[in-house]
Amino acid sequence: MKKKLNVEGFDKIIRQNIEPEVGRLLISEPFLEDEFFGRSVIMLCEHGAEGSVGFIINKPTSLSINEAIEDFPLFDAKLYFGGPVQTTSLHFIHTIGDKLPGSIEIFSGIYWGGDFEVLKFLADTKQISSNDIRFFMGYSGWEPKQLKKELKKHTWIIGEKSTRYPFTKDPRHLWRDVLQGMGKQFSVIANFPEDPSLN
Repeated sequence: MKKKLNVEGFDKIIRQNIEPEVGRLLISEPFLEDEFFGRSVIMLCEHGAEGSVGFIINKPTSLSINEAIEDFPLFDAKLYFGGPVQTTSLHFIHTIGDKLPGSIEIFSGIYWGGDFEVLKFLADTKQISSNDIRFFMGYSGWEPKQLKKELKKHTWIIGEKSTRYPFTKDPRHLWRDVLQGMGKQFSVIANFPEDPSLN
C-alpha cells in the first residue's frame, strides 16, 4: 500500500484512542496513494484474532446486480467494489434480517450475507428494495495484526458505528461526509485536497 503524507502535525490531528471492531468504519487517510483504498470508507464486518474483513461502501461500479449475476431478477441495485480480495466473489449487507435465513447481524439491524436463493425470491416478489441492500464484488481483508500495523502508521482513521452510512444515497461524497461528522479536527481533514502539494 503506497502512501504519501506531507502535512505538518497530521499524526496529532488524527490520534485516536479507539479500537477497531465489527461495525465500525475505517476511513482512509487523505493522501493514501492506493488504487483500491484511496479516499475509501470501509465497514468492518469481521475483526478478531484470525484477521479482519470489511467492504468499501463508497465505491459503486457502473454495473447493476442484474448485469453481474445473469439469473438475478430485475432489481434496481448497483454493484459496489468491496475490495481487492477475491474480486469475482459476491457479498451483500442488508437490513432484511430474519427474512433472509443464514444472515449474520453485524450491529443494530445491519446484516451480512444469507441464503442467496431466498434473496432472489424476495427481490423478484418486490418484498425488498435497493434501499435495503448493498452488493459488493470482492472484499477488503487483513491478516492477523496487519490492520493494527496499518493503524499505527495512520493509514486509517476509525469511525464510530452508524446505520446511516452503509446505505447512503450519495456514496461518492461519503468519505468527506463521514469525516465532517466526526468533529472539528476531522472536518479540517475532510477538506484536504487529494494532492498534498496543493494543501
